[in-house]
Amino acid sequence: MTVKYVTFGIIIDDIVFPDGRTQMGVLGGGGPQTAWGMALAAASADEVGLISGVGTDMDYAALAPLQAAGIDLSGVHVTDLPTPRAWQLLEQDGRRTHVWRIDQDTSDLQTHPDWETVTRFYPDLEVAHWGIHPEAPYLTICPPLRAHGVLISIEPFKGLEQPPPDDELRAVLTQCDIYSPTWTEAISLFGMEEKAALLAQCRALGGKILVLRHGAAGAEAWNLVEGTGVSVPAAPVQAVIDPVGAGDAFCGAFAVTWHRTADLAAAAISGAVAASYLVEQIGLPPALPATDDIQQRSQFVREGLQWHRFPPGESNGPA
Repeated sequence: MTVKYVTFGIIIDDIVFPDGRTQMGVLGGGGPQTAWGMALAAASADEVGLISGVGTDMDYAALAPLQAAGIDLSGVHVTDLPTPRAWQLLEQDGRRTHVWRIDQDTSDLQTHPDWETVTRFYPDLEVAHWGIHPEAPYLTICPPLRAHGVLISIEPFKGLEQPPPDDELRAVLTQCDIYSPTWTEAISLFGMEEKAALLAQCRALGGKILVLRHGAAGAEAWNLVEGTGVSVPAAPVQAVIDPVGAGDAFCGAFAVTWHRTADLAAAAISGAVAASYLVEQIGLPPALPATDDIQQRSQFVREGLQWHRFPPGESNGPA
């Protein structure tokens, strides 16, 4: 099967929970969670691939959930650098602090593939998703991806204390097809809390599809080109154990479904369902869930879906 859907980056997370509990050696970094969400939404999991450099110190047993899902891991390659590793410090109010256990430059070299590396492993990719640091976004891969017709989906890893200049935001928004911050991140990056103004600013700076994630309150997705949007509730879960990675899974499933269907509602539903499985345990689920369970969660989200017009407040049906 040809790999069409690709994501970047592995970081081994050592998690500290608000009550002081720790969980060491968790597969993270956004790439594995995104790949899992992509696999949930793809016609076949072996259409999904992951690219990341790892060191000889990598414990390959950590990749077991990805292998169980059937995701292609030929892009996970050994280099002479260490495997990226970081502390993830979780607060009761949902805040998360990322603290590197290796230097940032080394991590970037492992998790930011160049065009030659991408095409060496997955020459036929059609969708790529990765996370960026807003103060230093990884965009050098965008021009060759776009030249080859690849749909680009980007999420910021965090917000900023001060909004970046418009030209920096424009540089990101014009290079991607889908931009997916959390609502809190969006407020900090665009410097405004009024939704209509934020959407207008995003569109003015070149935004096309804007996904705003609200955690347990659900998500919304806006087609700023057509002026339509949808909001969806969070999918039901058995229990919330660990929220780390849910946003990445959402983005992966959303990007794949949007690419396959060009249906904003279907993409938002797919993202919400993928995110729901990630919060139910620490790290990745051991395998992809049963089809009937996916359908039940999808139906719940579908029943709570609402369509909107841009600017917000003008409700409408699917356009």
